[in-house]
Amino acid sequence: MSYQALYRVWRPRTFEDVVGQQHITRTLQNAITQDKFSHAYLFSGPRGTGKTSAAKIFAQTINCEHAPVKEPCNECAACKGIQDGSISDVIEIDAASNTSVDDIRDIRDKVKYAPSAVPYKVYIIDEVHMISVNAFNALLKTLEEPPKHVVFILATTEPHKIPLTIISRCQRFDFKPISNQAIVERMQKIMQAETISVTEEALESVALAAEGGMRDALSILDQAISYSEEQVELEDVLAVTGGVSQEVLTNIVRAMIQQDVQTVLQGLDQMIQTGKDPGKFVQDLIYFMRDLLLYKSSSGLADLLERAVANEAFEALSEQVENSWIQHAIIELNQCQQEMKWSNSPKIFIEVALLSITDQFGKTQGSGQLQPEAVEQSAVVGQLQQKLQAMERDIAKLKEAPPQQQDAGGTAPAQERRRPSSRNSRNTYKIPFDRIRDTLGKAEKKELKDVHAHWANFLNQLKTTNAPAHATIQDSKPAAASADTLIVAFKYEIHCSLFLDHREMVESILGNLDKHRTIIPIPEKEWNDLRSEYIQKQEKPDEPKKPEGDPLVDEARKLFGDDLLEIHD
Repeated sequence: MSYQALYRVWRPRTFEDVVGQQHITRTLQNAITQDKFSHAYLFSGPRGTGKTSAAKIFAQTINCEHAPVKEPCNECAACKGIQDGSISDVIEIDAASNTSVDDIRDIRDKVKYAPSAVPYKVYIIDEVHMISVNAFNALLKTLEEPPKHVVFILATTEPHKIPLTIISRCQRFDFKPISNQAIVERMQKIMQAETISVTEEALESVALAAEGGMRDALSILDQAISYSEEQVELEDVLAVTGGVSQEVLTNIVRAMIQQDVQTVLQGLDQMIQTGKDPGKFVQDLIYFMRDLLLYKSSSGLADLLERAVANEAFEALSEQVENSWIQHAIIELNQCQQEMKWSNSPKIFIEVALLSITDQFGKTQGSGQLQPEAVEQSAVVGQLQQKLQAMERDIAKLKEAPPQQQDAGGTAPAQERRRPSSRNSRNTYKIPFDRIRDTLGKAEKKELKDVHAHWANFLNQLKTTNAPAHATIQDSKPAAASADTLIVAFKYEIHCSLFLDHREMVESILGNLDKHRTIIPIPEKEWNDLRSEYIQKQEKPDEPKKPEGDPLVDEARKLFGDDLLEIHD
């Protein structure tokens, strides 16, 4: 096979080619030229941002025959040998398939031997977070005090999984997602060298779809080139990525502004019928609304637009809407995006979100009353909301009395009011009421304040690390905390069950920011009931009432007083 993918052909060969990571490449270059480079490095960051490429360039530069230099010459025998893999002193190891203690012990045994062809032996361990804990322990001593002729470079996309004892022995460099502008500029150079015609709009769409990864961008561009004819157009990229054009987004937003529900829903249906990804449409619409909000705030922010181009139609839209409506639309679409992840019918959620946004526009005009032409559309929204509420009631009934638990007569056995854990459904989350009550007895206000202080930062870090885990916990809230335990209230029981799959990683990230706590999830309704019950038990009992006296004695006391009164049993 003679053809090679673009990302392989145009893999960086010098530090200058590593796009968007100048804060790292400059530091490494200065360290090399001053002969002050370390014996161990940790490269962390999202996929496709240049971690492994930078490691290989680093190995070439320190072993180049012209060293010390800022860039490898790529012409000498050492540079060429490292590039094509013929020099055995630069060893690339895939930790995903070499995870055992024996694999690391093999490195430890061979590291003491001097390099055979170049000055430095370099070990590049990719996806290092995949190796076992015992393997990490076997690596510790070697990593701390390796021979002078050895350099370790560890690369990972999940640094939180690496023990702190390993991280503290390395110089850490965090690779950032590459900006869209930097990705477009790099692709333009590549397309000029390859003599392939690509429109600027197509490149911008590719950069947006790549989400900060250069390798992903070149892979998408490769697909678009194969799909297109003579020139790669925006429509070719949208067809490959499942994205939506600005014209379609403009038409749908204009229809929402005009309260034209029929056009909105027909436009959505047509997109899905032509094979567009519903999730990608919602994402594109969120970016479009974001650009609309920025442009309406200040036309001087046109350079910061990520999804839209400030043409005449876009300017006209910005003049017809209010900031509050755009903000409401973004919130609705974001909520829709989260709910779609757990649904087999995403189209329904998109329709409800679009109708809600359309209805909201009618309410924000004039005095806040619905316009006469919007009454009919508002009725449609109300009908859809009623259907959703009916569906939610049916689901709640099924949860309370699953069909498999009904007796022959069709009646469900009695259930405890507040203990859904008594159900035997496989997907049911069993709430540890005793552990939660024990935590409430130890809970302190200061501990909960500490959690709240780090919660926003924790959610941001979790989102960049593991999006599925972030989706399960983003709508929850810390409810109570002790020194070693945190109770988190979730909106629904299903979220508690889904959270359990990611609990260990979530606790690890939160522990890095605050302190390690065991997280106990509980549905919001059960938490409110349990909290009320606990508060009632903590209240002081009423003081015992004085026993009622004999009516005859009381009357005598009133007539003669206590001094003249003697009482005999």
